[in-house]
Amino acid sequence: MDIDTFWNVIEAARAGAASTGEPFDEVLVNQLADRPRQEILEYAERFDEVHDALYRWDVWAAAYLIGGGCSDDSFMDFRAGVIALGRQWYERAAADPDSLAGHPDVVQAAGVHDEVLFYEDVNYAASGAFERITGDADAFYEAWRGFHTANPENEQAVDMGEDFDFDDDSEMSRRLPRLAALVFGSTR
Repeated sequence: MDIDTFWNVIEAARAGAASTGEPFDEVLVNQLADRPRQEILEYAERFDEVHDALYRWDVWAAAYLIGGGCSDDSFMDFRAGVIALGRQWYERAAADPDSLAGHPDVVQAAGVHDEVLFYEDVNYAASGAFERITGDADAFYEAWRGFHTANPENEQAVDMGEDFDFDDDSEMSRRLPRLAALVFGSTR
């Protein structure tokens, strides 16, 4: 599955969720379960690539501001939530995490810290699809081990960029001015 097909799957799930009112992650699992197992594994590979590309301090700082704090696990969920926004928002956030200050959900939730954009279940869509197909909760992980071992180039070191203090309001305001103004302006 190439990256364009990956994003087409995400966009189709977004459209399906919008038209049916079902949660995005459930529509995504349903759509993946209609694909061959190999394509689900390839989807998971692309998901990991785009998920890992957001593993940066500046993106984590955005999650920290939006969520009123952000643990390791929450950061995984935040990155999944950014992917669930679709390609356009993903690319905007990857290029400039501060651009998330313009997303309507972030604007609406400013100062509430309700973890908008934190979407844990999206992380498990491929495994959910495998379970739906096989009836076995471990089937994906068994298949993934074989698939992943056959594709060792998937392992790459991640450059997180420059670390900085998320609890330093002036540093956060300097690095993420729009998000900081949105969050700090609504809490002060």
